[in-house]
Amino acid sequence: MDAPPDREDCTPFIRVAGYLEAMNLNAPRIIEANIEQGFLLLTDLGEMRYLDRLNQEPGAAPSLYGDALQALSLMQNRGAAYQSLLPAYNQELLRFELSLFHDWLCQTHLGLEFSDNDEARWQCLCDLLVANALDQPPVFVHRDYHSRNLMLTDANNPGILDFQDAVEGPLTYDLVSLLKDCYVRWEPLQVREWALGYFQDLDESLHRQLDKDLFMRYFDLMGVQRHLKASGIFARLKHRDDKAAYMKDVPRTLRYIVELGPHYEELGFLVEWLKTRCLPVLGDAS
Repeated sequence: MDAPPDREDCTPFIRVAGYLEAMNLNAPRIIEANIEQGFLLLTDLGEMRYLDRLNQEPGAAPSLYGDALQALSLMQNRGAAYQSLLPAYNQELLRFELSLFHDWLCQTHLGLEFSDNDEARWQCLCDLLVANALDQPPVFVHRDYHSRNLMLTDANNPGILDFQDAVEGPLTYDLVSLLKDCYVRWEPLQVREWALGYFQDLDESLHRQLDKDLFMRYFDLMGVQRHLKASGIFARLKHRDDKAAYMKDVPRTLRYIVELGPHYEELGFLVEWLKTRCLPVLGDAS
């Protein structure tokens, strides 16, 4: 791993790698570190990403997701010992992430202008999504737990990458990242089945705090926040970093939100905005 110190700080990676190792999860181990020059020697998790295998063999999904959900459960349960050591996924960070959609996808990429009424309704939506995130029981959050960051391994599957931005945050964040993936899509009924299976296996203390309907509301609205954030990041990668490849994933990412429209009246403004202002220009993706 080459992380030039003037551009990246590898200490969060080292710290979180230690937490994951202590949890007996399969993440790269630090063999040697030269922090001053930004070099790390890591154990190798191979070359087969979940995304690659799922594209090659969609029928492998039940087995792969079973392993990934089990690893996520372990990360949340065993991570309870470390979550308070992580930065908080607080209101400021949540609102900043939502601003990425507003500023980078809508304004910079699509050239859309928000009227005063649009701005007021956008802020009400942000209030809703932030409250939904902060209301959830806090857990150890990987923050990018999806098919591009999970490696297929022979033992202790999956291998887990890209964990340096871990935070203490909402219970459903990593779950929705995995099941409503920006890079590969599963049918809504399958996603709901996996999500409810995860809910059923939660610790009894969490079952005393929320029922399945509240859990699914948390899950769905957490997905809205994440998908707005991700689409904004993809646009920023194109315009700021000259990395346009991710733009093809934006329609798939935003379609998750549109699918929620019939079930959440409070998303009406956003769903209409996406259907009339964004997706007609962006196109579609499966």
